[in-house]
This record gives sequence, C-alpha cells and structure tokens, in this order.
Amino acid sequence: MTRYLKSIILHRFFFITLTAFSLGACATPPDASDPEAVAEFKQINDPAEPTMRAIFAFNRALDTAVLKPVAAAYKDEVPQKGRLGIHNFLNNLRTPIIIFNDVAQGDFKQALRTLMRFLVNTTVGILGLNDTAAEVGMPYRNEDFGQTLAVWNVPEGPYIMLPVLGSSNPRDAIGRVVDFIIDPLNIWAGNVGNNWALPARKASDAVDSRARNYDTIADLEKSSLDFYATVRSLYRQRRSDEINNGKVNPAISVPGIGERMDDGPKVEKISFAN
Repeated sequence: MTRYLKSIILHRFFFITLTAFSLGACATPPDASDPEAVAEFKQINDPAEPTMRAIFAFNRALDTAVLKPVAAAYKDEVPQKGRLGIHNFLNNLRTPIIIFNDVAQGDFKQALRTLMRFLVNTTVGILGLNDTAAEVGMPYRNEDFGQTLAVWNVPEGPYIMLPVLGSSNPRDAIGRVVDFIIDPLNIWAGNVGNNWALPARKASDAVDSRARNYDTIADLEKSSLDFYATVRSLYRQRRSDEINNGKVNPAISVPGIGERMDDGPKVEKISFAN
C-alpha cells in the first residue's frame, strides 16, 4: 500500500475518531424522572446532538461556498444526457465493491447479476456510460460494507455527522473505510502513482450526487422547520431501505427513502458530501 493511500485512510479514521471523541464529550441524557423524554432520547439516538449540529453547520457552509455552486454550474452547462452518462459511469466503477459485498452477504445470485451488469455495461454500454443492463432487466443495486455489517447483525450505533463526509453512524463509518481499502481503483491509483484519480473520483461523485438532488435539497431547506432533524431522519430511512433492499422492515415504522413521500420526488441522498 502506497504512502498516499495510507494517508487517505488515516485521514478517514481521523474523522471517525474525532467524532467518536465528540460523542463521549457531549452525551447528556435527560433526567430519568421524565420517562417520555428518556424514551424520545433513546429513539432519536443522537447523544452528541449539539456537537453534530455544529459539524452539520460547517458542512452546510462548505456546501454553500463550494459544492452547491459547482453543482449548479454542472447542471446548467452539462446536458442531461451527459450527466446521466457520467452517473452511469461512476456507478459502473463501484461494481467490484458491490460484488465483494454481495458475496460477503451470502447473496451469490445477486453477485452474479452484478457481474453480468458490469460486463454488459462495460462492453455494450461503452465503459458504463450507458446503463444497457438496466434496459434488459438488470437494474442497478448498490451494496456497501455498512450494509454488509447490518446483514451480519452489527448494531448501527448512534447517529453521527462526519466532517465533510456527512450523515453516518459508527457501522457505516467503518464500512466507508473498508470499501475504500478494497476498491481496486484506489489500489491501482495508489500503486502506480496516479494520485489525482482518488480526489477526482471523489469530487465527481460529490458533484453528481449534489446535482441530482439539487432541487430536492432546496425544497427541504425551505420547508423543514429543523433541517438537521430532517436530514437525520431521511438518512436513516434511506439506509433502512438500502439494507432491506426495498423490502418493508416491520421494526421500522417510517417509509423507505426510495418511496415517494407526500407525492414528492424520489430522494437518493440528503447529504452535502458523498
């Protein structure tokens, strides 16, 4: 593993560790004499909320100053067909990570489908720019190591807001690091000295995601009485939907993030960074 790749991994661990220290410093449960407040505190599961809100404010400021205007320019200057091609290409790049997690979850049939998707889109779909596989009945399904840990019954832990990276929890934060380590593109880029590939890909992912949800985020900012709480709720709904592959989880009463809410647009992510 190259020095550059090790540095990137250490930075990610630093963000996670920093947030973990914040959790320990800010946890203030309500008085036990108020059972309703205690029950609500446990249900929200955000013990370091003041610190998380401060990090959220930092992420929003970064979004306003950098990511939002870049995403707006991207939407204005790149035709929709071009943006869709870039989105498909980025999805195709994730295939090795998805296959790894399909196998780790014991879903070998899905791993084979994912491999077939990759072969079809990389060839007929011209390096993944066209999602030809979806057109012939093989839709895209993302899997990550956070989902794999959930399948292994690892608890998610409390909600955390990571600097730059956005909404997460300890389980998903660890999953991010594992996915980064096993990604062949990251390994290749680090070993051959193409260090530009890692930040370029990350920036492309962030701009693509922000542009695709540009109008939805703007609407939520305007309509939400507490935008932080809305983002927290939507993140958990989306993760529940992804972990259960769109199937209803009886333990969760909220609708999946993949469903339409109040006849509104389908939300992919509510985050200011990928």
